[in-house]
Amino acid sequence: QVQLVESGGGLVQAGDSLRLSCAASGRNFNLYGMAWFRQAPGKERELVAGISSSGYTLYADSVKGRFALSRDNGKNTLYLQMNSLKSEDTADYYCAGNKFGGVSATSAQYDVWGQGTQVTISS
Repeated sequence: QVQLVESGGGLVQAGDSLRLSCAASGRNFNLYGMAWFRQAPGKERELVAGISSSGYTLYADSVKGRFALSRDNGKNTLYLQMNSLKSEDTADYYCAGNKFGGVSATSAQYDVWGQGTQVTISS
């Protein structure tokens, strides 16, 4: 089973960009479906974007056209490029992996989670 470590969060202004990274250790990262979830204070955790082991991608409507998800299996790393950030993007962002290779908006489908990285957007 892989272990996941997120990085790249921080405090930026509305309209700025950030790139989050999720580094995986362990075997068979390429077989995992991977995703970014986020959780804002007082709200439920929600899918931001996911990518299956075969490359199928899934995005939340709220981030389509602004965020781009990619993975580099050679580096065992998942990326989330976030552009045109808005105050409503403020949340803790979590990387998650599904050992069966699929991608879903349901957090319970994911077997492994990182500890999260905080993203704060000032308006």
